Formats: sequence, C-alpha cells, structure tokens
Amino acid sequence: MKMNRRDFVKAGGSLIALSLLGNTASAAHSFTGYPDRFGMMSDLTRCIGCRRCEAACNKANNLPEPKTSFEDTSVFEEKRRPYAADVQSYTVVNRYKVGEKTVYRKVQCMHCEEPACVSACLVGALKKTPEGPVVWNEKVCIGCRYCITACPFYIPAFEYSSAFDPRIQKCFMCHQRIVKGIVPACAEACPVEAITFGKRSSLLKLAWTRIWGEPDRYIDHVYGEREAGGTGWLYISGVPFSQLEFPMDIGTSAFPELTKDFLSMVNLTLVSWPAVFGGIYLMTKNREKPLHGEEKEEEDKL
Repeated sequence: MKMNRRDFVKAGGSLIALSLLGNTASAAHSFTGYPDRFGMMSDLTRCIGCRRCEAACNKANNLPEPKTSFEDTSVFEEKRRPYAADVQSYTVVNRYKVGEKTVYRKVQCMHCEEPACVSACLVGALKKTPEGPVVWNEKVCIGCRYCITACPFYIPAFEYSSAFDPRIQKCFMCHQRIVKGIVPACAEACPVEAITFGKRSSLLKLAWTRIWGEPDRYIDHVYGEREAGGTGWLYISGVPFSQLEFPMDIGTSAFPELTKDFLSMVNLTLVSWPAVFGGIYLMTKNREKPLHGEEKEEEDKL
C-alpha cells in the first residue's frame, strides 16, 4: 500500500510529538496502581489438576479446540506454556512432584501492577485497565513483539500460525466478563475453589489469613505480593515456589521502574523512529480505499 509525502510527514511529526510527551510523563511520576483493581488468587494446596479452568477459559474466549481432550492426563508428562505451538490456550495446568506431594500449578498472565509489557509497547497496544487486567488492542498492535521479550514471566506469545493477521496471545483475566460484573471463567468453573476472584487488597488479606491460620499447610510467602513490583495474580502454596518453576530472581521492583531513569536520558531519535515506522505500518494496514483526486496527483509528482 502506497503513502504520499504529506501522510508520511504528518505521521512522523505526530508520533515524534507523542513520544516526547510520553517520555516527559514517565519521568515525572511513577504509576501507583488503581485502588479498586481486581485480582485472582490460586491456592496450590487445593488444585486437583482437573483442568476445568482450561476448558472454561477456551470456551469463554472462543479459542481453538485442543488437540487432546481436557480430560486427558497424559499432558502432565511434559511442562506446558500457554499458547505454545501445540497448546492454543490462555492458561495451562502443570503437575509437579515435590517429595511425597503432587502439586498442580496454573500458569497464565500475571497481570502485573506496573507491567513491563505495557511499558515496552511502542504504540500503546497493551494497557493496564482500572479493573486490573492487562489487555491488548489488536487494532493498534504493529507486531513488534517487544512485549514478549519484556515480560519477566515469559507469558505473551505470538500467533505465528496466522500469516496475515498474527495476534499477541495471553490471558486477559476475562476482562470482557469483569466489566459486566461476571466472575472470570476459570474461577467460576473451579470445583474446589482453588481459584478466587476479588479485589486484590481483599485477596492479600485472605491469603495471609490462610497462611497464618494453617502454618503447617502453607509456606510463609504470597507469590505476587511483591514480585516484579506486585502482580494481579497471587499464589499461595504448601511447597517452595522455587520447586514449582516460579521465577525467583526477578526482584521486587517493577521492571519499568528499573529502566525509567535510563530511558529519560536516551536520545529522542532512538525512541521516536521505531514509533514513526510503526505508525506508518499501522496507517497502511488500516487504509482500505485507494488514493484518488488531489492526493493521487501529488503522489504522481514524487
């Protein structure tokens, strides 16, 4: 799709200005979160590995049917990742053997309080909503995949199977249900209440109430309370998280906080031009009508 000089200059100038404003804003303050945001909590001592959360997620989000039945326990023989080449789902459950205990861990987007994926996105296709979930706007995304490399939990995936309309795939915490006052599908489907939905502040109180109330059952740690600056998805467990392949070396600072001072000193050109070319791609992708009239004549002169 062609673009004339006027459109090129207009797009470039606008996006450079937006980049400059974005840098100034990020240097001026740090995001402190939404006070009434929702979250989720997984109690790993309760999960029985039934995979009903996987089935409910697929149905609620109109995802492809799995290659194997949700009742097939052979999937536990290998560790799976959400939306990998052979798993087209926003969440998966993996099984671990820790001593004499069998533990099941649900894996999905952590919905960070200050998400690295949102900070890395050049065009604002990802955002942290006031409700809590981190969502993605397919109409804005340019497919740069910076969100994939930025995530400390290795969650966002790129849908390579679609050559003409690839998508970023990850859990969105059923945002479309939350805004309607409906509980996320996985929490609604769990038969043993291993998944709890509610205000993040209330979930933290619930987590520590269980830990302090049954110290022989739980370890003294709520994963996600502070990791990477805090996450919207919390976990409590009866075995160390390190033995369940949770990232343990990500620290307690939000990842955007670690880079904001550096980015404020980066030459504007390095920040602006990727956004310019991304904007150009977006304009050409969304343009449906051919050039005509005055714009066509101007283009012919170039």
